[in-house]
Amino acid sequence: MREDVGEVTTSLHRPTTDSSRSKPVGYDSFEWHSPTPSNGVPRSAWSRQRRRLSRWHRPYTFGLVLLDLLSTLTASWIAATFLEKSRAGFTNRSWGPLEGTELFFFFAYIVLPLGWLVLLWTNGTYDRRYLGLGSEEFKRVVRTSVTVVACVSLLAFATKADLSRGTVATASLSALVLILLCRVGARQVLHFARRSTGHGAHRMVLVGTLPEALEVYTAVTRSPAAGLIPVAIHITDGYAAARGIETPVPVYAGRDVLSLVREVGADTIAVCGSASTEPGELRRLAWQLEGTGVDLVVAPQLTDIAGPRVHIRPIEGLPLLHVEEPTLSGPGWLVKNLMDRVAAGLGLLLISPILLVIAIGIRLSDPGPIFFRQTRVGHDGRTFRVWKFRTMYVDAEERKATLEELNESDGMLFKMKHDPRIFSFGAKLRATSLDELPQLINVLKGEMSLVGPRPLPADDGDYLGDVRRRLLVRPGITGLWQVSGRSDLSWDEAVRLDLYYVDNWSLTYDLSILWRTIFVVLKRKGAY
Repeated sequence: MREDVGEVTTSLHRPTTDSSRSKPVGYDSFEWHSPTPSNGVPRSAWSRQRRRLSRWHRPYTFGLVLLDLLSTLTASWIAATFLEKSRAGFTNRSWGPLEGTELFFFFAYIVLPLGWLVLLWTNGTYDRRYLGLGSEEFKRVVRTSVTVVACVSLLAFATKADLSRGTVATASLSALVLILLCRVGARQVLHFARRSTGHGAHRMVLVGTLPEALEVYTAVTRSPAAGLIPVAIHITDGYAAARGIETPVPVYAGRDVLSLVREVGADTIAVCGSASTEPGELRRLAWQLEGTGVDLVVAPQLTDIAGPRVHIRPIEGLPLLHVEEPTLSGPGWLVKNLMDRVAAGLGLLLISPILLVIAIGIRLSDPGPIFFRQTRVGHDGRTFRVWKFRTMYVDAEERKATLEELNESDGMLFKMKHDPRIFSFGAKLRATSLDELPQLINVLKGEMSLVGPRPLPADDGDYLGDVRRRLLVRPGITGLWQVSGRSDLSWDEAVRLDLYYVDNWSLTYDLSILWRTIFVVLKRKGAY
């Protein structure tokens, strides 16, 4: 480690003052606009908005507009082609030179698609804040579809047009499904670009104390698909705080933040933790950034709390962050329970031939029981017997004592990548997660859920402290830890993910985890 005037660097990183060398290959370049002195009086809002857009956002939004337009045109074509009464309400009407069929085509292929685009725009579905991550983009698309149906119904009522209800429903639902599918595909392309080449990413400078900045660094880098790349840390607690500490990015102190942003080629400043509470400083920084094209984000000390639980309540100009309690009851919870039981019952019926084949394979591989039953801890600390296909030899429990020193897990669970107690067919079941399928029986009985924290063995501890909080919900066949690394995660990280799920549960989150589980299983990541 060495010290220079105005900066602190670690032995791993040496920041350069040459801005041409401070931009790693693969990241979007960023043109710095020298800031002009600001007294807080806003300049042209239109020019500021245009200059704030990152380079990835313009082509990405243009692609979304084209996909949305094609989706709505396809939906109109489906309704016009496959429904005989689609032209009802237009046959005896005229509007200027347009009559009958011409009038129908005008509204179906021009007015309705353009109306979709306008309402998608007004509902914020092209807003950069909602693109690329989270479910807010899709919620706004669904909200737009409801608005479209309401507008069409109101227009039909006002003009006394006898429109075909089936046509309206078909066109609306088809457009909604196609738009959602296209946006899912576009998001996957964006995520692939961010992970592989770095294009479409935001380069961030973290401002705050070193522990706070490192905590934010860990949080934003867990998901490369989010497109947030910290490139430097500006510490506010002086040089001594970084002495002898190795950091993943260069650390600076005593520098002008704006000049540092220009030097490292960043386009976003993230104010972390206590640095965001300094009176007047955050406001003056926001003034300085007006017109520069640099975004300002604030990361308060509310880690592992999801957005739906945090609400801003301004009181006399003071924005207060109100944190709601986790919702572990109510209508949403009843829907989750119903969905679990129905899906488990149907799933067992549909996959019964697969279960039979697996059972035969286990019996041929190693004589003994087909299922492995173990006592696990469930909701509110109640114990139950989990159902799994047996993947180990019958004497696995006796042999475990001789392998304790080879345990590769740092927590309560015993894990080995090459466990000699697993027979060959069992290893294939574990790699494909097929050994977990019998847990649908536990879901059907109400002992488990499709999504939830992983069920832990009952003899591995008393689950005191933070770990016990995971018992507020039923354990799941899949969960946040399964789609985030599974056995490759440390014990502390697995517990953190389980607690995050408990505190931020929602039906949308469950569906998102189920969707991600499909790709994790196909990739066989962390399964052993």
